[in-house]
Parts: sequence; C-alpha cells; structure tokens
Amino acid sequence: MRGDADIARTAALFADPARVRVLVALADGRALAASVLAGEARLSAQGTSAHLAKLREAGLVVAERSGRHRFYRLAGPQVAEILETLARISPPQPVTSLKTGTRAEALRFARTCYDHLAGRLGVAVTAALLEQGALATTDGLPTTERREQDRLSAPMATHPYALGPKAGQVFGELDVDLDAVARHRRPLLKFCLDWSEQRHHLAGALGAELAAALRRLGWLAPRTPGNRALRLTETGRAQLGDRLGVRISRR
Repeated sequence: MRGDADIARTAALFADPARVRVLVALADGRALAASVLAGEARLSAQGTSAHLAKLREAGLVVAERSGRHRFYRLAGPQVAEILETLARISPPQPVTSLKTGTRAEALRFARTCYDHLAGRLGVAVTAALLEQGALATTDGLPTTERREQDRLSAPMATHPYALGPKAGQVFGELDVDLDAVARHRRPLLKFCLDWSEQRHHLAGALGAELAAALRRLGWLAPRTPGNRALRLTETGRAQLGDRLGVRISRR
C-alpha cells in the first residue's frame, strides 16, 4: 500500500534559491551539460552536481548521455508548469540594478514557457488567434481573460477553448501544419494562465509548434544564450501585425 503524496518533500526542493536557478535554466525545454548549466545558474561545478543529484532523485530532472557527456533536462512540461505556478503567487525579486530590471522586463514581454510562447507577446498572440477565428471559446466568453474558476496557484487542468472555423487557414499562414501537429501523442490544445499577464496563453502541442514556427520564420529570436527571454524581430512585428492584427511594441 502507498500513502498520500509527499508534497512537503518535493516542495522543499523549490525552497533553495540556487536549486531554483537550475530549474529555471532548464525551463525552456533544453538539455544542458552540467558545465553549461553551472554557468547559467551561477554555481560551482560541485554545487551544480549536488543540486542535480537531488532533483534527479525527486524525478524533477532526467539525464541522458550523448558521447562522453551527460545532458540534463526537466522531466516534463509539468515541472515547468510548477515553476510558472509558483511565479504567479510569488512576490517579485527586488530590482537592484539596471541590468536586473532590463532582464525582468524582457521576461515579461516575451519568454519561453517550457516550449511555448508566454509573456505579453504570448498572451497577445493567443488573443489574436481567438479574434481571427483560429481558436474559439466554448464557455460563451470571447476573451482570453482569466475565468472566475481559474486558480492562480494551479495549472489549468481544463480550458474553455477549441479550434475555430478558420484554424486551418490562419495556422497554415503561420507555417503550422495542423494535421501533423494533431498526430502528436501530446494534447493538441492546452493553456496556461500567464503568471505575468494573468491571461491565458496557448500551450500544448499546438503552442509548441507555433513557437517553433515563429522562430523558423525569423519572427522570434533568443535574446542571449541561456536566457528564456525572446526578442521580437522587426520582421516579426510587421508580420504579426499584418497577419494577426497583433500591435505590440518591439522589445
């Protein structure tokens, strides 16, 4: 027989700031070598190894070997969802420098949430997909605003969305093959309550493919290696405006 889930044991792993930096460095879905991860998390090699051992034991991180090197990644999108959930209910860290403030603003503007687009841009794109008929709501509320029943402290287990009547046309113009995405084992449509905007953004297999397509088209680009923040290119700003009606300043 098995008892209740040991929530306290898992939650304790998120109480260490250095360990959280390790998880956040992996939150965009990449697999990183321990040496690279140490640099991104601002830790020593020994400290990184100790944190990775605890995270692997808890099932939050997995390792895979490639040649002589071992690479680490999150055990799945549910771990990234936990980080986003904690971010929604956590106070902001104090801004102590211009660099820190710039980085915080960049994350709020556009970032990866595991493998899909989040932040102000992610919310704006999701709202535009709804307005263009690529998505439709099933609860009679034609908006991506947070619903009354949406809990700030939990991922969205259910959502009020379905593909809209113009899904094929709109997503096709964005270089997304809906038929191919629908064959994924992963759920086609999932949504997150964006921690910085408190509105819904598209996740799931479709959200991941859309984010990948925007990068392929050159509309989105990483700001710097090892940073979840994304840069909206000049071409991306113009194309999202023309094709989806997204009007948002480039950061």
